[in-house]
Amino acid sequence: MGKIYGIGVGPGDPELLTLKAKKILDSADIVAVPVKEEGEYSTALEIIRPVVDLDRKEIMEVVFRMHPDEEERKKCRQAACELLADELRKGKDIAMITLGDVSVYSTYMYVNDYLAAEGFETEIIPGIPSFCSGAARAQVALMEGNEALAIVPSARENAALKTAFDSFENIVVMKAGNSIGKLQQMMEERDIPLSHATVLSRVGMEDEYIGPLDTDREYSYFTTVIIKKEGK
Repeated sequence: MGKIYGIGVGPGDPELLTLKAKKILDSADIVAVPVKEEGEYSTALEIIRPVVDLDRKEIMEVVFRMHPDEEERKKCRQAACELLADELRKGKDIAMITLGDVSVYSTYMYVNDYLAAEGFETEIIPGIPSFCSGAARAQVALMEGNEALAIVPSARENAALKTAFDSFENIVVMKAGNSIGKLQQMMEERDIPLSHATVLSRVGMEDEYIGPLDTDREYSYFTTVIIKKEGK
């Protein structure tokens, strides 16, 4: 039987792909690409394109629809896993790519758990998370001394975000592109200067923006905000 690898391809810059990730991508029979719908543009695939010879690879789209019903999402995930299992039974090695790091809000973890339980060999190859890459580009420390860090998936998670603001010195808010105004309001309510927030949008990609929180600016889906309550 073949082996499946979950590979984090990093935040956007192909040069941040790890040597191990490239080695496995070069040797795998199939590159599996998670998409919400067939034919969808894949940022993860475009990241590896400059450094991996994809013309010599079988590219497999693996559909994970974002259906509002949890049971429908489960059915879709199971169908995707069975599709991958069929190829593994043929003895093919599969490299399934995902943005950033595999362990951070990644669809691949469902696949890994399912296939491992079915007896297939699995391996996870870590990648650089977007907030780590963005912090490096902005030259901002995520944590210093005894400080703690909270990572919130989006500003829509109000309860989690409120807890983060009230209990942690440093907050990372992912998928924050449509929530800049909400973050500004929450900071003002707590007398946190807006200068203590750094916006990281499309880090390592075209139209990258790293700078202060600006409610008049439009941000993409790939936007993260680092908030340091005590400042830099």
